Amino acid sequence: MKAIQMSDFGGPEVLHIAETDTPTYKSNEVLVKVEACGINRADSLQRMGMYPPPPGASAILGLEVSGTIVAMGAMVDKWKIGDRICVLIDGGAYAEFVQVHEDMIIPLIDDMSFEEGAAIPEVFLTAFQSLYWLAKLKSDETILVHAGASGVGTAAIQLAKLLNAKVVATASSGKHNICIKQGADVVIDYKTTSFKEEITNQGLKIDVILDFIAGGYFSDNLDILSLDGRMVMLAALGGLKAENPNVGQIVWKRLTVMGSTLRSRSSAYKIALTNEFVETIYPAFKNGKLSPVIHQIFDWTQVSKAHRMIDRNENAGKLILKIS
Repeated sequence: MKAIQMSDFGGPEVLHIAETDTPTYKSNEVLVKVEACGINRADSLQRMGMYPPPPGASAILGLEVSGTIVAMGAMVDKWKIGDRICVLIDGGAYAEFVQVHEDMIIPLIDDMSFEEGAAIPEVFLTAFQSLYWLAKLKSDETILVHAGASGVGTAAIQLAKLLNAKVVATASSGKHNICIKQGADVVIDYKTTSFKEEITNQGLKIDVILDFIAGGYFSDNLDILSLDGRMVMLAALGGLKAENPNVGQIVWKRLTVMGSTLRSRSSAYKIALTNEFVETIYPAFKNGKLSPVIHQIFDWTQVSKAHRMIDRNENAGKLILKIS
């Protein structure tokens, strides 16, 4: 098969299409002909040598795919050849074929395109895990979503509104509309305004924070969290060092600070997460209460261009590769 390979670690220019072995599949796995895959920040970090795949995972980039089942292991009994599906994987999405465990599969809704399907697994499962499993967001609470126009950010805003929670988001001025469209009640321009000052001036009570930035945001996040507040940290894009945080607030305000990644979780954990998502949340895609947010679709021959866009933080929503 053909797959997108890396000539070395580095910038988007190291990516190219080359021949490689078609993956083999086990008795409880299916082989999927990939039609589209999502691009995530984890992909660019792996490309730069900063995020190695977990043991046993494919070295090929990509964590989410949509496509058609073309072959099945002997023990597979939940699916059939020809089924249209999307799925979260540990790696290998930038390729013509992937093998996946049958219990991780999400069936595509009848009128959903492959491109839309590829925009769901990574960001919505990550947001679902963060808000529902970890932070346990409630309907009468307010959540602050940093990077609200990102893939996970737009998914988190939608999932929070599905709970009827209030949403405050941070985003650059050119991305405010997309946050509002997803349901954000308040959007703060982090480039021109201190989110801490704006939240304080508006008298907003922040119960939950979803943070990708860390670094200089950590201290302000602690300052604005309310009593019994929870913060879920998914990345450290703003740096690994915090500036003079008053960590005593974690004790005094009974705060909970959690860090999480999804890719390194066990298969059993991800299967349980996926199954609960499909049973409780996925139906909302059928009635239009949830929808994938796509910024742009690229042919996979344009993968370097797509990676330059995500490296520059130019996208609002998902970038998708169409596997031709």
